[in-house]
Amino acid sequence: MEAPVYTQIENLKVTVFQAYLFWENIEKNLLNLALRLSMGVREKTDIIILPEMFNTGFSMNSEALAEEMGGKTMQWMQKMAHQYNCVVTGSLIIKENDQYFNRLIWMEPDGKNQHYDKRHLFGMGNEDQHFSPGKEKLIVELKGWKIRLAICYDLRFPVWLRNVDQEYDILLLVANWPDKRSAHWKALIPARAIENQSYVIAVNRVGHDGNQIYHSGLSMCLDPYGNTVYYKPEDEDLYTFSINYEELVKVRRQFPFLKDADHFTIE
Repeated sequence: MEAPVYTQIENLKVTVFQAYLFWENIEKNLLNLALRLSMGVREKTDIIILPEMFNTGFSMNSEALAEEMGGKTMQWMQKMAHQYNCVVTGSLIIKENDQYFNRLIWMEPDGKNQHYDKRHLFGMGNEDQHFSPGKEKLIVELKGWKIRLAICYDLRFPVWLRNVDQEYDILLLVANWPDKRSAHWKALIPARAIENQSYVIAVNRVGHDGNQIYHSGLSMCLDPYGNTVYYKPEDEDLYTFSINYEELVKVRRQFPFLKDADHFTIE
């Protein structure tokens, strides 16, 4: 692999929303999220990140809660992206061609959008009985940063998330990760940051869901060394921070082990 050529790239300002979600109540979630954003976003940001299934909670009631592409929640995302002049991202239940997807939407201020469908469905929660898995990875670009999108259970599968030929700078993961497996969350996120020499931004929810499963948040951003940029347990939190591209370049130059990585393809 040839040595990558680095260009001057601005710091990225990131807003994470570790939110409490109202169970299967789209209207209430969208109203609450909009209100909290209006009170909490006090500076210019480049991206607002919401949890997995931010408009319903992690529900398997796909037939009742699914929306079409361009439906109510995507219209809300477009409105928020335009209002704050930034990308808004988070996942929701989408119906397409008589299939249901846990779909992470990447909504830009002008209404253009891309999406990633969750590849690894959580069988222990019967997600695989209600949703179809995605087949394609998605890497988007924002202010020169390359960002790989992922959802919750994907975190456990390092081959799927492998940073092949330094194709991404940030691994962005949205989740409804339960507190009872928080030790795994706190171990796997640093592992993904270190092994992929990338920032990892992981945004979880807080509170009990409709199945009385408790979520303790623990949203975090780690740098490529595995050092903490942001970390928040337990409480709902709306917080903005910056990440530095020069730090990423420094790590990759000082310890360029990714050039020795195994090459492979996933069928």
